[in-house]
Amino acid sequence: MRNRLPSELMEKPLKHILVSMRPQQWIKNFFVFAALVFAGHLRIAHDVITTCFGFAFFCLVASSVYIFNDIIDLEKDKLHPAKSHRPLPSGAIAVSTAAGAAVILALVGLAGGFILKVEFGTILLLYVIINILYSLKLKETVILDVMTISAGFVLRVVGGAFLISVPTSEWLIICTVLLSLFLGFSKRRHELTILEAHANTHRAVLQHYSPYFLDQMIGIVTASTVMSYTLYTISEDTVLKFGTNHLIYTVPFVLYGIFRYLYLVHKKEEGGDPTRIALSDRPLLINLVLWIVTASLIIYGR
Repeated sequence: MRNRLPSELMEKPLKHILVSMRPQQWIKNFFVFAALVFAGHLRIAHDVITTCFGFAFFCLVASSVYIFNDIIDLEKDKLHPAKSHRPLPSGAIAVSTAAGAAVILALVGLAGGFILKVEFGTILLLYVIINILYSLKLKETVILDVMTISAGFVLRVVGGAFLISVPTSEWLIICTVLLSLFLGFSKRRHELTILEAHANTHRAVLQHYSPYFLDQMIGIVTASTVMSYTLYTISEDTVLKFGTNHLIYTVPFVLYGIFRYLYLVHKKEEGGDPTRIALSDRPLLINLVLWIVTASLIIYGR
């Protein structure tokens, strides 16, 4: 009895570990469902259940990566106005405890992924390896740092396709790459703006960026994203697959979403956390819901 820890002492570490897992970021893992939706398999119960399990395992693995990255960036995050409040930089949780949690999450997620499907487990393993390289080195390499983040979104889409044994759409990959680059460069611009003179101290790669340089790249990927999605909706393969050319009517939602996000980045100085913006900005959230509903009705309403 003397060695037993009080329940309240156990609850706090668990609470801080949960916060460090960043469950609010799990929305990114919904890209795993992209192949399920756009392959027209949403009515197949087995594929839906399999993808849900895949989503859960991807969340565990992604959370392990978040914790590992927090450990690597511990000292730098202490200087960040927002990140300094996280459990690790604030000292609310020990590094050893966080490291142990990261290992357990990674092992459980990887094991589950391989049990679910070997190809999907391989995707998860590749995701972990790429993100470890990112945390240790790639995040300090200009342009390549954002492209590495983009690769994580592509792996989610490809992993989702493996789960239900369908070929990965080239259009889907192109749109995913461009959209993730748009979000990544917007995030760098926000960091550069909000941290100002301390930007280089928090993230060394920011010394290689400037607002003008980032605006040029954001402009390129913005136009490319809209054009790629538009071409996807009217492509012969898409029309043949869904039996309709009405998917073109979802393009205005994509346009508004990108324009609204640019407004938040440039006029409201937001963009540092795409997930938080997607869930907190009401016009953007409503637009996202309308796009999902409209696209679903067009794809499955036949």
